[in-house]
Amino acid sequence: WGVSSKAALMDIASGTNRPLQVMMNAMHSAIGENSLMAYLAMMAVRLVELHRVLKPTGSLYLHCDPTASHYLKLVLDAVFGVENFRSEIIWKRSSAHNDGKQGARQHGKIHDTIFFYSVSDRWIWNLSYTDYDQGYLTTEYRKEKGGRRFKETDLTAAKPGGDVSYEWRIRRPIGGSWEADLEDEWNDPQDGWDYTGVRPYEGRFWAYSKANLRLFALSGNLIHRSTGMPRFIQYADEMPGVPLQSIWNDIPPIPPRSKERLGYPTQKPRALLERIIAASSNPGDVVLDPFCGCGTAVDAAQKLGRRWIGIDITHLAIGMIEDRMRSGYPGIAFETIGVPKDLASAERLAADDKHQFQQWACWQAGGYPRDKKGGDKGVDGWFNYLAGRDKIEAGVISVKGGETINPAMVRDLGRVMERDGHKFGLFIAAALPTRGVREEIASHPLVETEFGRFPAMQVVTMAQFFHGPKPDLPPLVSPVKKASRVEMRPSHTPGAQGDLL
Repeated sequence: WGVSSKAALMDIASGTNRPLQVMMNAMHSAIGENSLMAYLAMMAVRLVELHRVLKPTGSLYLHCDPTASHYLKLVLDAVFGVENFRSEIIWKRSSAHNDGKQGARQHGKIHDTIFFYSVSDRWIWNLSYTDYDQGYLTTEYRKEKGGRRFKETDLTAAKPGGDVSYEWRIRRPIGGSWEADLEDEWNDPQDGWDYTGVRPYEGRFWAYSKANLRLFALSGNLIHRSTGMPRFIQYADEMPGVPLQSIWNDIPPIPPRSKERLGYPTQKPRALLERIIAASSNPGDVVLDPFCGCGTAVDAAQKLGRRWIGIDITHLAIGMIEDRMRSGYPGIAFETIGVPKDLASAERLAADDKHQFQQWACWQAGGYPRDKKGGDKGVDGWFNYLAGRDKIEAGVISVKGGETINPAMVRDLGRVMERDGHKFGLFIAAALPTRGVREEIASHPLVETEFGRFPAMQVVTMAQFFHGPKPDLPPLVSPVKKASRVEMRPSHTPGAQGDLL
């Protein structure tokens, strides 16, 4: 709780949403001034703005854990309106926790909450399906035909609706099984065959027209009982599945060794965001993630043919997303707003926020930053490089954006390199080093690799980020793993659906 939290409450109090004003004042009185109230105030002003920019057909999905979900539901009701609440989704995000061994005296926490709201009663909705579970298939689809599971369903209905009182003509070899008489062979009977007609059970009607029953028979989806009564065959592999429900237990967390995992602490499975985006948008629509972290939502949006905007406040997140999108979607074009575009803006970032500058600089050098503040003898990040055709090793980065490099810093970095077994070290500095520093750096050897010889320790200036040359290093390897699949099917591109009206 602090100045920004108070300012957020003032913004709400001076706004025009009276229900939200009343709700936030009540929460402030009940909860007090603490981190929870600060979080709710921060979220409330942002939800007001998100509601403002969403189209009438737009939707909002808010992911949270049970710590504040009940409070956030009240805030969302005040901002979007109770009538625009669509569903509360329970996402099982992990397997069972055996917290009891650690002394926990409560149930294991294995789920998060996702609130789904629309702006109006005109929200986009694309029905999604999930796979049938094996128990259901075994119980319902008990029969097999040609290696395919199927079940029979009744073709009669309790009430009439159109041409549903006709006689259905069938035939069979004498002693054989009944089949549809599609050519009306009964008018000119063949030797060795039986012919008859069947009608719906007494008091009932056909559920389909005769033309539809003919189509079922032609497609192999019709079977006849010994009485001659037709039945519809539903093959399990032709059914769309179970309509999506509000409990999602089929999207597990990303496994620790998965190629999808980027090492970002709050990373969500891309399948989770794909499901949300596919359900509530169409190809060509715009998806906005205002807390985009490592970019899973924008990755999913790109994959599904949507346009996207992602917002985050750290250069760690922005650099990771830039690398993720360029690695996963070769040739992609996007604009990054709010990062240094020239030497002057880089120098301003270095002066304004040293930690954010370190993150930005490490990504610019082709590496990745520490995810926590504070260095290890000047180590602010690492870069991965090819040490051989099938071997990847890491070098260390020390960022000195607003400092002058001195020989002691070089020696410190050299000791870290020796201690941790790094062959390469890279300084990022505001200007070229002094003679004394150059001599200290030159005392480090050249490293022989199968890609050539490279100085073990080097300096790259901020100006080189914009004008070159790049550091003289072996081929660098992106720290962000490439997308496991890039899907740009024609059906997922803008305009693919055509005009509905």
